[in-house]
Amino acid sequence: LISREGFIRCYEKYFHADDEKLTKIIRLLDPNNNGMIDYISFSQMLTPCKLPNFTLKCKEIGPLAMATPSSDEIVLMKAMRERLHTLAKDAVHCGTKLLIDAEHAKYQPAIDNLVLELQQKYNARDRTERPFIFNTYQCYLKDSAERIAMDLRRSERFSFHFAAKLVRGAYMVHERERAKKNNLPSPIQDAAENTHRCYDEVIELLLRHRARHGPGLEIMIATHNKESIEKAVNLMSELDIGPSDESVHFAQLYGMSDNLTFTLGNHGYNAFKYLPYGEVQEVVPYLVRRAQENGDMLGNVGAEVSLLQDELRKRYQFE
Repeated sequence: LISREGFIRCYEKYFHADDEKLTKIIRLLDPNNNGMIDYISFSQMLTPCKLPNFTLKCKEIGPLAMATPSSDEIVLMKAMRERLHTLAKDAVHCGTKLLIDAEHAKYQPAIDNLVLELQQKYNARDRTERPFIFNTYQCYLKDSAERIAMDLRRSERFSFHFAAKLVRGAYMVHERERAKKNNLPSPIQDAAENTHRCYDEVIELLLRHRARHGPGLEIMIATHNKESIEKAVNLMSELDIGPSDESVHFAQLYGMSDNLTFTLGNHGYNAFKYLPYGEVQEVVPYLVRRAQENGDMLGNVGAEVSLLQDELRKRYQFE
């Protein structure tokens, strides 16, 4: 929350606005006339389709104006929105989850906006006891923890179930090169340890929220990192969240880290295998990005081979 005066100062710093227009905006954001402006309510106004009219008032060409879609792009976005609603309706009808993947940082605000719209409708608490629509958060981004905390507050404010797939991130090289090319600060964590810390802290935040508020929130812990999985499992035990609790899911790529997936499954946890599907020229680059994202997974290949050899010996001896 910020004061009316603070909001007006910030608005006039970046936008051209006559008194009448600004008064209408203030009335919309402060309907009870209590002198405070809610940032979440303001951000609700900044949908991609409304941005062109909004950024026309910018005093300078900045990040918001540069991110504003053209009229042709808005047509495409509306078509994409219709398709997403079709997918969401079918997912709800079939009783399955729909996980919207993350993309390059420059595209993510538009994706987040669309997912928020879907979550408000299909995860609404007066409509369902469990969420169907998941957003994906890449914890190698410096702002990921802040975004998750904000979206969690949004879910409370607008009465829908929060649902997230948590990954580390897959576009590190691209993001750093783009930031350098455009003379922008890198959005990527400065060290791998920071990404690991962020990932584990976000899991703890969400698990503790689940323990305090009961069922409704759901998370997909999508990782091949053994340490992160062990921390999550131990925290679930500490918070008295059972292995089969529908609030928590684990996932690894099909054909990778089977020792983690099978161990989780054998102990009653909700364990999934993630199967990329598509043409070879599309799937191979995707898998390469996953390998870059999970460098620690590649370091565990030797351990996996050793486990497989031990299992084969046991079975051979048994026969």
